[in-house]
Amino acid sequence: MWKFLQRLLLSVALLSGCAKADSLHWQTLAPMPLAVQEIYPAVHKGKIYVAGGLSDALTQDVQQMTAAVQVYDAAVNRWSMAASLPEPRHHAYLLSVDNKLFLFGGFIIADGGRWSASADVLLLDEEAQQWRKVAQLPKPLTETVAVVLNGKVHLASGRSPSGSDNAQWRDQADVNWHWVFDPHSLSVTEAAPLPQAFNSATGVVLNDRFYVVGGRQVGGANLAQLQRFDAATNSWQPLSAMPQAQGGLAAAVLGDALLVFGGEYFDHGGGVYRQVWRYQAGTDSWQQAGTMPLPRHGLGAVKLNNQVYVLGGASVVGLKATSAVLEVVTQPQ
Repeated sequence: MWKFLQRLLLSVALLSGCAKADSLHWQTLAPMPLAVQEIYPAVHKGKIYVAGGLSDALTQDVQQMTAAVQVYDAAVNRWSMAASLPEPRHHAYLLSVDNKLFLFGGFIIADGGRWSASADVLLLDEEAQQWRKVAQLPKPLTETVAVVLNGKVHLASGRSPSGSDNAQWRDQADVNWHWVFDPHSLSVTEAAPLPQAFNSATGVVLNDRFYVVGGRQVGGANLAQLQRFDAATNSWQPLSAMPQAQGGLAAAVLGDALLVFGGEYFDHGGGVYRQVWRYQAGTDSWQQAGTMPLPRHGLGAVKLNNQVYVLGGASVVGLKATSAVLEVVTQPQ
């Protein structure tokens, strides 16, 4: 009951402060051809790529998973399809680095389940229009956070099989790993691990630092944490926590601030967060920046042309109400 009252009081306080908050401007654009959630999109050569995902718009005979790769061209507000993945995959991380598009890990269908964690590193061969398996992570990894920092890919936190079984959601456990992938040698090295293990967080690079925010723990609750990695000292530093603990969220940088969107909670019947949070690194402080027109979890957020594009996800907790919506977020003039 106390947790419920806390959430109610927080909601009232947030709503009362919305008019004073520096809200963002939202505009709805062309929807995705296929509604998907549990995605990690990337900007590659000026276009937004979305690979795989889960969707309640898909049938059970394909395990409600897709191998489709959807591409958005902001110049003409139009979607197209690129080469499909070798197999359906969800919670797989897309990143563009060294002018190449890579995909890391995620869940595939194997051993009788659709939650088989993968260690694959795939590369899009743009000339042949096909995906090639070019490397393997040290262990299977899903629901991680990944960014490009100093020309290399950093992957931190997530989930991996806790034992020999690797097919169901329950087979996976939280990890605090921090790996660095070199796109030239296709090799992986270890960096300073996170202070604790968790999954379903989000992250960005801001002022040449790697920020990881939010997340949740298997068997635990959502997290409000904010951690910053300094490559020069190979160390993590805890910063001011979010005003509200959130997992299954997305983030992007707009101007000199980190913006956080969406997420879900499972207690009290479950739900989706609508508040948008802005973090200012200069003051190590958080402020609400309005609310989402359509609150979602399992969504993606990317920066392109000094604007933030928020896409996909689901407006109801779990694998329901998957959305094809694409919105562009800008600062008010």
